[in-house]
Amino acid sequence: MTGPATGPAAGERLAHTVSTAPFDPFSVEELTAEQERYYMASKWRMMWWRLKRHRLAVGAGIILLLSYFSIMVTEFVAPYNLHTRNTEFIYAPPQQVHFFQDGRFIGPFVHPISYRLNMETLKREYSEDPSIAQPIRFFCSGDKYEFWGLFSGDLHLVCAPEGGTLFLFGTDRLGRDMASRLLYGGRISLTVGLVGIIISFILGLTIGGFAGYFGGWVDSTVQRVIEVLRSLPELPLLMALAAILPVTWSPILVYFGITVIIGFLDWPGLARAVRSKLLALREEDYCVAAKIMGATPGRIISRHLLPNFMSHLIASATLSIPSMILGETALSFLGLGLRPPVTSWGVLLTEAQNMEAVVLYPWLMMPMVPVIITVLAFNFLGDGLRDAADPYD
Repeated sequence: MTGPATGPAAGERLAHTVSTAPFDPFSVEELTAEQERYYMASKWRMMWWRLKRHRLAVGAGIILLLSYFSIMVTEFVAPYNLHTRNTEFIYAPPQQVHFFQDGRFIGPFVHPISYRLNMETLKREYSEDPSIAQPIRFFCSGDKYEFWGLFSGDLHLVCAPEGGTLFLFGTDRLGRDMASRLLYGGRISLTVGLVGIIISFILGLTIGGFAGYFGGWVDSTVQRVIEVLRSLPELPLLMALAAILPVTWSPILVYFGITVIIGFLDWPGLARAVRSKLLALREEDYCVAAKIMGATPGRIISRHLLPNFMSHLIASATLSIPSMILGETALSFLGLGLRPPVTSWGVLLTEAQNMEAVVLYPWLMMPMVPVIITVLAFNFLGDGLRDAADPYD
């Protein structure tokens, strides 16, 4: 036995479900507008959209932006002047910042510190007085400074309490605040990478570009030079070249000499990568068409070939800067790079060459922390930029 028929009867017209309204090409729905915004976006806008999805890279970029902004206003951010000595607090340990006193919130403050000399070990033993709370001052008047050598000032973001001290990272053998010196040292160490990468990129893109575009004897000559340079041990070569710098040079000349040396030793890797890419791209149709139309080799390389592997160039830049920072730090730590009165993270680490000082005063190793953070931030940002600039992602 069959059930009741559910389909249309024979000869019955089906209901018409297609809209009979005239088509309006300008009345796009929200999804279509979003698609149009995506497909009409420029290359840089799409890179930004992809980069925003990489949260680790965005966080690393924020850290680097804050770091490079701080070196522009170091005098204002640092609680003490670079050369201020607190002779009564030699090798003072880091002071802890507190917020509550006897169960009451009174804002950030520190306890006053004092010391006594241990006659058996001849070591200063510091102690805090927990009964006294000394509030930390903000936007206050402190040590005088010359802001970028242009004008004098004494306004600081944070200052020590009235009649007290603020040694967030302790002091060194001369009683100088380590936190302030770290901020001043970042101005040198962070700019070394930027200046060095400019020199390295100019040499790498130029030499590698011409070697890959022209080929032949030009390519062979460049490759032999690169092989010779890459076969040399990098650190001993850096030490030898840095030792050549005259000891009579001023700190500024030594600084630029170190950056030029680091930049000149870093270009072979980038040049070889550029050369290999250009060898593959120079026979493409758009490159041949540009050559037929009379474009110069320089224009073909810069306008048509290099943009096709921008992701690799961005990744190379962000990975080369930390290697240059590490190079300067290693040279200065060994006494062959920058020397006092210039202050960098490597120069600050020379205080930690004595193992006895490291055991007794471990905060002297504090310059390692910003070096590690900066190197990791550049690596994370480089990974994010490389993925964002990849056209096949």
